Amino acid sequence: MRIALQKWNQISLVKRIFLGIVFGVILALTVPGASGITILGSLFVSALKAVAPILVLLLVMAAISNHKQGSQTNIKRILVLYGVSTFLAGVIAVGASFIFPIQLSLVTGAQDVTPPEGIVDVLKSLLFQVVDNPVNALINANFIGILAWSILLGLALRNANDHMKSLLTQASDAISQIVKWVIQFAPLGIMGLIFDSITSSGLSSLLDYGSLILVLVGCMLFTALAVNPLIVYLNIRKNPYPLVLQSLKESGITAFFTRSSAANIPVNMRLCEKLGLDKDTYAVSIPLGATINMAGAAITISTLTMAAVHTLGIQVDFGTALILSILSAVSAMGASGVAGGSLLLIPLACSLFGISNDIAMQVVGVGFIIGVVQDSFETALNSSSDALFTATAEFANKRKEGKLA
Repeated sequence: MRIALQKWNQISLVKRIFLGIVFGVILALTVPGASGITILGSLFVSALKAVAPILVLLLVMAAISNHKQGSQTNIKRILVLYGVSTFLAGVIAVGASFIFPIQLSLVTGAQDVTPPEGIVDVLKSLLFQVVDNPVNALINANFIGILAWSILLGLALRNANDHMKSLLTQASDAISQIVKWVIQFAPLGIMGLIFDSITSSGLSSLLDYGSLILVLVGCMLFTALAVNPLIVYLNIRKNPYPLVLQSLKESGITAFFTRSSAANIPVNMRLCEKLGLDKDTYAVSIPLGATINMAGAAITISTLTMAAVHTLGIQVDFGTALILSILSAVSAMGASGVAGGSLLLIPLACSLFGISNDIAMQVVGVGFIIGVVQDSFETALNSSSDALFTATAEFANKRKEGKLA
């Protein structure tokens, strides 16, 4: 058994995850009644979610308190990359909806949820998260609040003695080690998630919405494989695909199956460490990206809103389409501040065209039906690009200084 475990650990994590996917599919098709397998997936996601808040708190505090005056962190460039990618994703979704107009068979099923009444509500929710009680922020995994407190505490500890700073660094290293242990169980966790997805949802319920799923997934794949590489190339001036594919492989696959940006924070941290990036930068940019880097959410909001527009026969001019793209991007960045994420921001976008809330909530119901596919691709795009753009910003700075090979 010991030899077998050693050989298993010698296989790369990505290959082990692929094997977990294969075994999950096989078990779902052969022994669908073995419901105990789903516990593995739930345990894995819960473990990642449990460790992520304290990891972010300690890493950011340690990074800022130990930060040397004048050191480059690239945060401004990363924020610009996050914003540009999210806006372009909204533009692509609106453009694709004009080329491939979709009409929906509207359904009910979203009456028990309440969407925000306007963009002011979304921004107000985000502001209240910033000033959340730190204990409450940790308990509820409010990463905006955790970031705010960790930055403030880190700044306050800049003048602390070396012993205190060393203690913070050691504590963050200890949590990072726990993260590495948890990630080693990714193959078993993803096997459980795959088993649960196939046995509980299946694919039959999605067939009626095939064209909508194709447009959504097509836009997300185009953003991940064409738009993001172009953004990366314009910054580092070399072939972007090795970095893009590594981000998708080592971050996107895990995010696809966990469907949680928060759960994928430890995975992205590990990837950034593997890429040799500056800890002071990614300790802040990764949890920040998990809350505001939302290209996938912008695509979901734009595509489903345009589907409602085409269903009702509303004519859309260029100016309104552009406003929708901007609104989708801004709303997507605030998606983490709304229970239900990107789907509950659809009524906000629909209001731009005078679509009633009753019809908009039926569109949200359609979103819930295709949620298994939509949310998986959306999270994979969002989360993998957190690490991608963090690396891009650092490599661009190295290129500028003549240090990039």
